Amino acid sequence: MAVAQESINGPALVIGATGFIGRFVADACLDSGHTTYVLVTAGGKSPIRAASIEALREKGAIIIEGRINEKEFIEQKLKEYGIEVVISSVGGTNILDQLTLIEAVKAVGTVKRFLPSEFGHDIDKANPVEPGLTLYNEKRRVRRAIEAAGIPYTYICCNSIAGWPYFDNKHPSEVTPPLDRFQIYGDGNGRAFYVAGNDIGKLTIKAAYDLRTSNKTVHFRPASNLLSLNEMASLWESKIGRKLPRTTLTEEDLLSIAAENIYPGSIVASLTHDIFINGCQTNFNIDGQDEIEIGDLYPDMALRTIDECFDDYISNLNLKQDFDENLKE
Repeated sequence: MAVAQESINGPALVIGATGFIGRFVADACLDSGHTTYVLVTAGGKSPIRAASIEALREKGAIIIEGRINEKEFIEQKLKEYGIEVVISSVGGTNILDQLTLIEAVKAVGTVKRFLPSEFGHDIDKANPVEPGLTLYNEKRRVRRAIEAAGIPYTYICCNSIAGWPYFDNKHPSEVTPPLDRFQIYGDGNGRAFYVAGNDIGKLTIKAAYDLRTSNKTVHFRPASNLLSLNEMASLWESKIGRKLPRTTLTEEDLLSIAAENIYPGSIVASLTHDIFINGCQTNFNIDGQDEIEIGDLYPDMALRTIDECFDDYISNLNLKQDFDENLKE
């Protein structure tokens, strides 16, 4: 059942809030002043995950224990708490669990905006090789289910996370840019858009409550953060005060790693190939009707630059000690 578009001010339910993107989204939702419910799986929590949940609770989040694929339970909670915004940031292995979530949202009929787990490329435009293609096909299936259900949606395509893009690491912003050598993909001239995690969280929440983003794809394409790996390498060298050698992973190298079909490295390799070889973030224009750029929505909101993000890494490094350790290795 479609919901008439009207102002959105009510509570949000964030699913996957202990994950990499989810924690930024949940924090931003709490900072925005909106009542924030967080769905977490009961029992079996690792110490790190338990600490993340407790930190959210202390910040004001209301914790709900349950599973995304429990339709009746989700329906009950959506009704009980008057949830108006549902944001999912579940990981790749749980993407299709969102189909049950969609059924619950449709049955309740009072959710004014649903944001499925995207937070990457525009999956209807990108075309990675396997196994990334299977992941994208699952996300496409979720999109089509939302649209068929008539649920008001916003698709968040934030492109790359600010940090050095290692092909074999799911979350490059958690890894310091290299101190020993650069890993360059292709000729190093393919460009990508990079967005800091905090900015992704803040802008996601703004878009979730914005009537202008209803049934639209929102692209994060900050011109100041459109960089090639060669440009990123030069910027990092200027920060650390020395030149580093470069090793190249060719298109054939990335395709070979992807073909090994080992999770998660092969998926990340296939997406890396799509970014730096196919140019999936830059090889299309935004139509302005069904999709919009985040800077057009919020022109006065400055996003953190890669230069600033690299400064954060530098402030946390003991350069001489770290260089010496890398040389020993």
